[in-house]
Amino acid sequence: FMDQESSGDDGEPSVLVGQVLLRLQDAVVMAMSRTRQRVIQGFIVFSFVFLLLWISAFLYGSFYYSYIPKAAFSTPVHYYYRADCESPASFLCSYPVANISLMRNKKHVLTFGQAYRMTLQLEMPDSPVNQELGMFMVKTACFSRDGGHVASSARSARQLLSASSSRFSMLRYRSDLLRHLGTLLFLPAFLSGVTEQKQVLEVELFSDYTDDPYAPSATAFIEILSNKVQIYSSQLNIYAHFTGIRYLMFNFPVLSALVGVSSNFIFLSLLFVLSYVRLLLGMEWGPEQLRADGLLSDRENNMNNNQHEDEKDAAAG
Repeated sequence: FMDQESSGDDGEPSVLVGQVLLRLQDAVVMAMSRTRQRVIQGFIVFSFVFLLLWISAFLYGSFYYSYIPKAAFSTPVHYYYRADCESPASFLCSYPVANISLMRNKKHVLTFGQAYRMTLQLEMPDSPVNQELGMFMVKTACFSRDGGHVASSARSARQLLSASSSRFSMLRYRSDLLRHLGTLLFLPAFLSGVTEQKQVLEVELFSDYTDDPYAPSATAFIEILSNKVQIYSSQLNIYAHFTGIRYLMFNFPVLSALVGVSSNFIFLSLLFVLSYVRLLLGMEWGPEQLRADGLLSDRENNMNNNQHEDEKDAAAG
């Protein structure tokens, strides 16, 4: 009997230790399961937020590149003229003219509805001929893409003429004394070829030019109304004049991007949350519960009334 009591006393601590170990194991398993569940939930939330941010940024980037046109366009201008005249008084028999294409990769450079500022940059030598030339006119005209095919018709040619302008320009006046002093001062630079005796003129052709969407400009025609002008090189510059939302998006890109991406993110988040809540409500409110709450009673009553009326008509017939 004493041996049985001693063996029972020895078994009770082992049972207690086993229970404690089982409880500890269950607690560890539960903690690991909760931790794993939290990690999975955090990963799902992070992936969802990252996906919404990426979609928001993609939508804003697509809107930016489709709504904001090219801010500046520059192209060299190459003039041509006739030189087969018989008179020795002038080497040029016609005025220098140039045709500039306003299309790149078969697309129009100018965006419809956008205001542009066009300027012509002339690099001219500071020669006695240009100094004696004085004022000269620069004539510009923009034509649509089909202007060459209907040039024989005066009425059609006037219709295809998108815009035209005439501007004058001249070299900056410098006295003989100032010119000699400048030559002596910059003589080493002139001899070494670092700089040249020239002037750069910028002639504004259009201050607020808007392209016509029905007859978009495809070619710019530039004519300098002087057969004695001397030009090193020429450049046509087109600058977009942004206003309103385009001005804010172009001049404040970081702030605009933050506002645009945040707005898209909030809208997409609300849309997803409302869709998710609607899905949960649709799963919880099944047909049986809807019938028990009387939400489907009206529909069932209407169906029963229709069945009774059909039976009465069949019996009468």
